[in-house]
Amino acid sequence: MRKTYIGELEEVILLTVAILQEEAYGVAIGLHMEQQLNRKLSISAIHATLHRLSKKGYVSSSMGGATAERGGRRKRYFKVTTAGCRVLNEIQDARNLLWSQVPSNALTT
Repeated sequence: MRKTYIGELEEVILLTVAILQEEAYGVAIGLHMEQQLNRKLSISAIHATLHRLSKKGYVSSSMGGATAERGGRRKRYFKVTTAGCRVLNEIQDARNLLWSQVPSNALTT
């Protein structure tokens, strides 16, 4: 089976979706990334990345109910799929393997 690789932004957004669970929608993802990583992304960049993750089968989405605070518009919520969980676990395992091989004095300044 051919592995599909994801980029760093896809990885971070996929992790954020996993963290936010039922509250994972575009604006919330952006706010969480800004608060936790001091990384500000446009909503367009977030949605483009979510679209790519969806095409790869790593997230699924559903529409929430309309709310008065949003002028009757609905939010699109995202959820990590089984394939998304698998790829996140593979990435974590690979990173942990590499980090475990870094000599203790290699990153000192």
